[in-house]
Amino acid sequence: MSDVNKTIQKWHASFRKGTDFDSWGQLVEAIDEYQILARQLQKEVQSTNSSDFTEEQKKTLGKIATCLEMRSASLQCTQLKDEFKLEDLKKLESIIKNILTFNKEFPFDVQPVPLRKILAPGEEENLELEEEEDAAAGAGLTEAFPPRAPGTLLPRLPSEPGMTLLTIKIEKIGLKDAGQCIDPYMTISVKDVNGVDLNPAQDTPVATRKEDTYIHFSVDVEIQRHVEKLPKGAAIFFEFKHYKPKKKFTSTKCFAFMEMDEIKPGPIVIELYKKPTDFKRKKLQLLTKKPLYLHLLQTLHKDS
Repeated sequence: MSDVNKTIQKWHASFRKGTDFDSWGQLVEAIDEYQILARQLQKEVQSTNSSDFTEEQKKTLGKIATCLEMRSASLQCTQLKDEFKLEDLKKLESIIKNILTFNKEFPFDVQPVPLRKILAPGEEENLELEEEEDAAAGAGLTEAFPPRAPGTLLPRLPSEPGMTLLTIKIEKIGLKDAGQCIDPYMTISVKDVNGVDLNPAQDTPVATRKEDTYIHFSVDVEIQRHVEKLPKGAAIFFEFKHYKPKKKFTSTKCFAFMEMDEIKPGPIVIELYKKPTDFKRKKLQLLTKKPLYLHLLQTLHKDS
């Protein structure tokens, strides 16, 4: 079997797994599966050195990724007006399975996501970016671009006796050019001492409120592991990302992190560091000497 057929088979299995979890009511697992598959498809869509799929097929894969994101968002927020239903998603199974021969019209009116290049942490460094030069170009361009996919925030884990769960409310971030950041959002990840992921990363929705030197998020993030199960030396990372119209991609502007001894109920203010994100916390450089920080509020839930 060729590599491309193996890849398609893997995608199809992942799709089936997600829809099975979904139909059994195992929503956390379904969301995880949908988001992992959506990212894999988006990577394929963005890959410039892959000739396995035609441009048209990549467009279809991008649309499937959008539908996976939409179903994922529907499971996370039951108040959504435009709910994307499981039976609608299931209509895409035969398309993903037969992507090499699919030549009909896509059943839903959606756009591939992302239409923007999302770079791996540190990758944008090679492009010799200058934050300041883009700031002026960015002002007032918010309307010209399609909206990002909905945030990939996950619901709280089920409680376990004697175990503690952590909710972090991202209140606001202080930046000197806050008003000029386009489509700002935050990626939250939990890493071990070597910078290895302990949970799936989560993206907040795009922040909509900016005032003076602050961007307000006011969004709750549920950490996807019991506090007692976090290994020694682990840390929770917050990467602030925004869209750069000149370069046409989403870039990490700065990051912050919280270590295990900082997990306690109540407000906490943490420093911002210069990119690229250093998940091993070896070479940290403060973003600014100004008193600008990331403001969080922690809530601990213990099932006694």
